[in-house]
Amino acid sequence: MAVDYAVIVVYLVGMLAMGWWGMRRAKSKSEFLVAGRRLGPWMYSGTMAAIVLGGASTIGGVGLGYQYGLSGAWMVFAIGLGLLALSVFFSARIARLKVYTVSEMLDLRYGGRAGLISGVVMWAYTLMLAVTSTIAYATIFDVLFDINRTVAIILGGTIVVAYSTLGGMWSITITDMVQFVVKTIGVLLLLLPIAVVKAGGFSEMKAKLPTEYFDPLGIGGETIFTYVLIYTFGMLIGQDIWQRVFTARGDRTARWGGTVAGTYCLVYAIAGAVIGTAAKVMYPKLPSADAAFATIVKDELPVGVRGLVLAAALAAVMSTSSGALIACATVANNDIWSRLRGAVASKDGGERDEVRGNRAFILIMGVAVIVIAIALNNVVEALTVAYNLLVGGLLVPILGGLLWRRGTAAGALAAVAVGGTAVIGLMAGYGILANEPVYYGLLASLAVYVVVSLATKPTDAAVLTAWRERLAGRGAEEPATPDPVTV
Repeated sequence: MAVDYAVIVVYLVGMLAMGWWGMRRAKSKSEFLVAGRRLGPWMYSGTMAAIVLGGASTIGGVGLGYQYGLSGAWMVFAIGLGLLALSVFFSARIARLKVYTVSEMLDLRYGGRAGLISGVVMWAYTLMLAVTSTIAYATIFDVLFDINRTVAIILGGTIVVAYSTLGGMWSITITDMVQFVVKTIGVLLLLLPIAVVKAGGFSEMKAKLPTEYFDPLGIGGETIFTYVLIYTFGMLIGQDIWQRVFTARGDRTARWGGTVAGTYCLVYAIAGAVIGTAAKVMYPKLPSADAAFATIVKDELPVGVRGLVLAAALAAVMSTSSGALIACATVANNDIWSRLRGAVASKDGGERDEVRGNRAFILIMGVAVIVIAIALNNVVEALTVAYNLLVGGLLVPILGGLLWRRGTAAGALAAVAVGGTAVIGLMAGYGILANEPVYYGLLASLAVYVVVSLATKPTDAAVLTAWRERLAGRGAEEPATPDPVTV
């Protein structure tokens, strides 16, 4: 294991070095939070794929393949579909807004009255996303170093908090690009073919497993529908995803770079399901489906390769964790704290103060994430609550603002309040893991949004004019000059 340990240690030290490099570049709010809005297509594609493909997509995706066969790809497939939809239909307009958060977009569209409550909902979502990603360190470090859960969470969480706090989005962008390369090599180019060969090839896998393991819809129609509803639509509105769109150098980068990343996600989804199916052939009686990834890596891969593949799993977790952390801190500082204290963003001399403020919030949120991750046991329930609140409370007012001119601030606020409350109440009645809360919560949010918007005065013409100007790329600060490093 010495060689494997060396690979992991070099990887972790490299992550911290990237954080130090990013600190030297992040001199303004724009540089710190959105990498100066100047990522070119290759950097943008790699980092976007890294943020959406985390521990759940890697370890969980293999686990679903172990449990359901090829149809286990649907969860990650739904994520890829969401990213494709976001990139093709919305990303160019989102990038042209030149904002920092989803709540700022809602303020622009509805006239400045929808931001705080939506910020609270978005903050809760990003916090739980960061927590669940941080918990995943326990599984990986247990395989690597046989250390207990608390120490593993502190170790992995501290590294992510360190490089995120130092350099903000610049550090996260560079580390995510490295993590994208490591994941591609470790999972797609090494683990996938090795797993299939060790299982005896596809003919042997088909001979040893039930036919439903090779049915594309074997996981069930209702489950697939729920995955699409939660993950595909969740990709359209999450702050962690939008904040990456804000880093794009222009419309074309946002659209085509995101399309490439979404396509990569679809391939990654199939790869995870195939690896899990192969693991089922080799280890038919594992105590847990989620143990499939660690087991096949530990037992079947040669020295050195094993370390690289475990580094790939660690990369997947770190990319999602760091992206969720900076999104959580950005929302907490810019959408909640600044509004509560009534601060007005400075356009000239306060840039360095804003960098320090956002850096402090990343550190505070990072410590909170580590503490909650240590205390929390049920990861699936926490993530389900987060996505239910996000989709049930924010999907309708966000997409309504982008697609329906007649939507009003009163309708948006009512949709957030009713949708969020309905989801919470229904989860209490049906159970956190039930499908009904997000179904009915979303329908309630849509109904209230339409009815209240039609019953109230239309949005002021001046607000809509300013909104259209921003969507057209006018009326906002110009992006920074492209940096050759990011092209």
